[in-house]
Amino acid sequence: MIDAKEAKQRLMEGNRRYLGADAPQGDISPAIRMDTAENGQHPYAIVITCSDSRVIPESIFSAGIGELFVVRVAGNVIDDHQLGSIEYAADHLGTKLIVVLGHTRCGAVDAAIGGHAGGFIDSIVKDITLAIGGETDPFKASCLNVKHGVEVIRHELEIHPVHDPEGLVVAGAIYHIEDGRVEFLD
Repeated sequence: MIDAKEAKQRLMEGNRRYLGADAPQGDISPAIRMDTAENGQHPYAIVITCSDSRVIPESIFSAGIGELFVVRVAGNVIDDHQLGSIEYAADHLGTKLIVVLGHTRCGAVDAAIGGHAGGFIDSIVKDITLAIGGETDPFKASCLNVKHGVEVIRHELEIHPVHDPEGLVVAGAIYHIEDGRVEFLD
């Protein structure tokens, strides 16, 4: 298993390849499918991101089968379900890097800025509103939402530590849907 620094470098290199790619770059071959079926998964990063159909972590980071452990939820909000998924990947799979990946033009962030919610969406908007406060700039609000998610994970992993909490790194990033760039916020 690789450490968090190497995992982050791998994500950044994958994003550079993605910026010039016309087709997915990750290994999705029959051989890798068979290998992960027989030998299990060994993802080098955990990515918590939005459900937005324009945000595809495996493509954005030029990753293939078994390389990323992806948790998707509208607005990339963090609750007990996401924390359980993160804890599983860190504890049972040994993954050292956790990335909260927000994105530009996020509908959930826009809903929080505009105060529009309803139904079950309301719980997502309330969490984002707590994260962004009175911020009305969509990009700044998306960054604040990511930073809030990072802090929630850091706080909760201290309360419920995995076997090697010193080896875990939590980072925030923004995916620019306009041009494909990933900007790490740390």
